[in-house]
Amino acid sequence: MKKSLVALAVLAGFAGAAAAQSSVTLFGVIDVAARYTKANGQDVKQLTNDGSSSSRIGVRGVEDLGGGLKAGFWLEGALAADAGTAGDAPTSSANRFWGRRASVSLMGDFGEVRLGRGKTSTRLVVDDFDVYTTTGLGDVTRTYTQLGSGIDTFNRADNLVQYFLPADLGGVYGSFDVAAGEGTDGKKSYGGRLGYKAGDLNVAGGYQTTDALNSKFKQLSLGASYDFKVVKVQGLYSQLKFGSRKQNVYTIGAVVPVTAAGSVTAQYTKAETNGAADAIVATRGDAQAFTIGYQHNLSKRTALYSTASIIDNDNAAFKVATNAVNAARGGKSGGLDVGIKHSF
Repeated sequence: MKKSLVALAVLAGFAGAAAAQSSVTLFGVIDVAARYTKANGQDVKQLTNDGSSSSRIGVRGVEDLGGGLKAGFWLEGALAADAGTAGDAPTSSANRFWGRRASVSLMGDFGEVRLGRGKTSTRLVVDDFDVYTTTGLGDVTRTYTQLGSGIDTFNRADNLVQYFLPADLGGVYGSFDVAAGEGTDGKKSYGGRLGYKAGDLNVAGGYQTTDALNSKFKQLSLGASYDFKVVKVQGLYSQLKFGSRKQNVYTIGAVVPVTAAGSVTAQYTKAETNGAADAIVATRGDAQAFTIGYQHNLSKRTALYSTASIIDNDNAAFKVATNAVNAARGGKSGGLDVGIKHSF
């Protein structure tokens, strides 16, 4: 009897140790807003998603393998909370249950090696230095054009192999990736980013190239930010090229704390395409975007927000949101929303 009790105690100890070395977390964000958009003499009123943060649901886990080595997984899918559906149609991740991220990784003192679907390194630069983190009415990529390339790596990529530098390099950070095309045009790519963050300063650059239509789509993005405490200023420059077609996009933004719980955001973007791009109607991309917003944090996990944005198209037809009214070429697209987001 005593031997049985001892054996059970030992087994319980091993089970407890194993549990302590592994973790699985369910997480997510629900962001819903009432939005009004107007363009081309038409308007639409709707309840929509992702006004401030991308709605999502996911599960992630880490296992301690010992000796400083860890294994991890991450599954994350888009959520349309206004209708209770999965996916973020009509974007490229529509009908993918884990379209935002699906990866397995190995981590240690050497950094992290990650395999699966996820954000490209160059897109992470754009996300970091866009005041609105490429989400909602202020999303800076609303003024970006793929120049007729039809690539599927503008944000996330399938079949991605990524390497992330370790976190203890004195402020230096970075990641590098390659995506196998597996015979599908517009999916084979490689790229990377390298940055430095110390105190209130953050600077980074990223470059990516994707094979498409017997040519290459290339993106260079450079960003910098500095927090002056009374205002945080951010700048971003991107150059997009596809053959002889080219677009330059310049962005400056600011975050101004106005209360202990609230902050005002503002951003201006100017996008310009060259003559080769302008010669093809579908790839024209001259426009200016103006955005202002306010967020009030009710807690660490819940916030109220409002955003107003206008895109003044010089010879383009960009619109302020995916589900907004289509803009006329050379016309304006505007929107206003009020929403709430909660993370768990």
